[in-house]
Amino acid sequence: MTSSNRQHSSGWFADWFNHPLYLRLYSHRDETEAKRCVDTILGIVRPPLDHPSSYRIMDIACGAGRHALEFARKGFSVTANDLSPYLLQCARVQAGEEHLPLTCTQQDMRAVSDENAYDLVVQLFSSFGYFDSPDDDRLVVRNVFRALAKGGWYVLDLINPAPLKKNLRPHSRKTIDNLSVDEHRRIHGDRVIKDITITSPEETLEFSESVRLFPPQGIAALLEEEGFRNISMIGDYAGSPFNPETSPRMLVFCSRPS
Repeated sequence: MTSSNRQHSSGWFADWFNHPLYLRLYSHRDETEAKRCVDTILGIVRPPLDHPSSYRIMDIACGAGRHALEFARKGFSVTANDLSPYLLQCARVQAGEEHLPLTCTQQDMRAVSDENAYDLVVQLFSSFGYFDSPDDDRLVVRNVFRALAKGGWYVLDLINPAPLKKNLRPHSRKTIDNLSVDEHRRIHGDRVIKDITITSPEETLEFSESVRLFPPQGIAALLEEEGFRNISMIGDYAGSPFNPETSPRMLVFCSRPS
């Protein structure tokens, strides 16, 4: 099943995530990492496993579906949502090849209007903070809160800003098949920005990524202000304790009160 909502669709992410070169650049994001992340989330959230199909999960920015598919393989009822029709089609094709039931919806995360529909909403691999206005980030959190059933969980995966700022690599080059990829990274205000130039034998293309960085206390405050409780963090996909100075990730867990 596919629904469409084009409201708010302008932004760097609308074009870049819908381009076939996106997956070629990020092919290193493998299934093993996704499985580790999903297993860690399930170990903390602890859904009932006797009837997993009754447990409803939304991956609100699923991309090509690495995590949504892994949840589906475990028998849960999964909705894979993304703005990009190209990435959604990749998820849909993979689900078909594996004979996995997967509901696909094409919505801007700012326009998700489900109510009391999910027991778990996940937003993984730095898929939060894309928008120019902080009010749009708040709107996403508000939408997730409304979409969750009482007692439901929200898992939000962010870059931990302190080690990123210390270890940011300003420039790198790499070759992927017949592509030459030149990447420039910088911190500007509260955002990390990556400018990407991709050169093939036929053409040169330029894309940018821009993601807002959230300090631990900042994201916790935002979630609490929008009604979430039981806020906690881990520092990587293996479930290591969160260290604000050294942890590579900031995997935030919180719940809608019962």
